[in-house]
Amino acid sequence: MKKEIAVLEGDGIGPEIVAESVKVIGAIEKKYHHEFNLTYAPFGASAYFQCGSPFPDETKAICDRADVIIKGPVGLAVEEMNRIPAEHRPEIGAILPLRKRYDTFANFRPVRLPKSLAFFSPLRPEIIGDGIDILMIRELVGGIYFGEKTEGPSTDMAFSRDDCMYDDALVRRVAKVAFDEARRLGTQMTNVHKANVLATSRFWTAVVEDVARDYPDVPYASVLVDNAAYQLVKNPRQYNGVMLLENMMGDILTDQAGGVIGSLGLMPSACVGPEKSYVEPAHGSAPDIAGKNIANPYSMVGSIALMFDRCLGLTDEGRDIWTALFSLYEDGFVTQDLAGFGQRGARVLSCSDFGDLIVERILAD
Repeated sequence: MKKEIAVLEGDGIGPEIVAESVKVIGAIEKKYHHEFNLTYAPFGASAYFQCGSPFPDETKAICDRADVIIKGPVGLAVEEMNRIPAEHRPEIGAILPLRKRYDTFANFRPVRLPKSLAFFSPLRPEIIGDGIDILMIRELVGGIYFGEKTEGPSTDMAFSRDDCMYDDALVRRVAKVAFDEARRLGTQMTNVHKANVLATSRFWTAVVEDVARDYPDVPYASVLVDNAAYQLVKNPRQYNGVMLLENMMGDILTDQAGGVIGSLGLMPSACVGPEKSYVEPAHGSAPDIAGKNIANPYSMVGSIALMFDRCLGLTDEGRDIWTALFSLYEDGFVTQDLAGFGQRGARVLSCSDFGDLIVERILAD
């Protein structure tokens, strides 16, 4: 396979963890005789200071030409972010436009913690039980984040408003993705909503349940978002399978899921559109540890596994990466964020050394 890949390193620890993911791509390229041409482009807060835009035109052109995009986390320290006008900050000026440009409507966020790694979680081992294996699918280009916004003067704000809007097409297509995944995995599909209060959630649920009629073989469950938040801590295993969430609810609950398994450093993601996709870690840019070579590259490397599997259809290549990642943890290798979690004899590695061991195990298999 020959593919063009756009690489957006982002800010903070972004360049460090992206560098480790590039090592992994090279290992897969060597092992499976693929050819990947990587083109780097500025993106995020650092891009604003370099180019005057967090998503420069040159970056858009590179992404347009690419088959798939790798994106590191974005954002700088508070004092630097305060120097950026609100409309040019990475969330508003880069991330949302990237999603909208390529219509990456389905966000895949696997929440995986096998029984052997239960000590990573702040929850008791008996709650983790035989392990957590949830695939959260978050709708990514609709809802309140993309709705019309009204904001009064900052000195005397009379009111502000964020509109949340979903139409049938937006809900139906992401619901089909969720049910397809549940069918493929042989698991239940849980719809998360707030239909007891929100009109958009009542509409969302009505569309999801209409789609469910086409999947009689897939067990279906429905849960209010506040109860889902509670149950994720009390008994996360009940959601093993697929969870479908609208945009803002998904943003919040996927971070909570990172807490359940012990670290947002264990949360990779893929943002999939009809023609183009991008992959990114679910965590932030951690500017306080940038340049120290102590960041956990798991989320970025796991996102590369999702890139191969979900975006490029290379299932074996993705599986090799997951196997290498989990085998390292099971053999007692960790990065700084996971040190001291009760694992006996844990060996703390730098970001780059962890990446080197992933490559070593991929090529040794």
